[in-house]
Amino acid sequence: MKVILRKDVDQLGSEGDIIVVKDGHARNYLLPRGFAYPASAGSLHKLEEEKKLKELRVKKELRTAENLARRLSGASLTFVMKAGEEDQLYGSVSASDVAGKLSDLGFEIDKKEIVLEEPIKVLGVYTVEVKIHNEVSGKIKVWVVKE
Repeated sequence: MKVILRKDVDQLGSEGDIIVVKDGHARNYLLPRGFAYPASAGSLHKLEEEKKLKELRVKKELRTAENLARRLSGASLTFVMKAGEEDQLYGSVSASDVAGKLSDLGFEIDKKEIVLEEPIKVLGVYTVEVKIHNEVSGKIKVWVVKE
């Protein structure tokens, strides 16, 4: 049976591929779960419409991410922390701390989008990358100063 994949399926293909599978596999697994639909003239038209909608959605997400990256580039965060000898912090500044400060400034950034190799444990000025989209990232300044 010829089917058109609606989603990426391991060991079969990716979204939009037209593949031939056994009838039982299509009827019992792919079609009921919404992974595919039968290939026909109407289905091919539907596939083209879905591709157009997906492209529009991806372009919109990319524009939104670029705007957010532009706004983030001017952001500067200051953390006032207790520090001991040689400017070592009694604690650290983690990605969740940075996300919390950004939310206070009005940015909706998840802590998973903040790229920190390891938590900040020394006083100083750091440039932290924020991965907003697969293709777009922004940079913010993080100041860690002594209390």
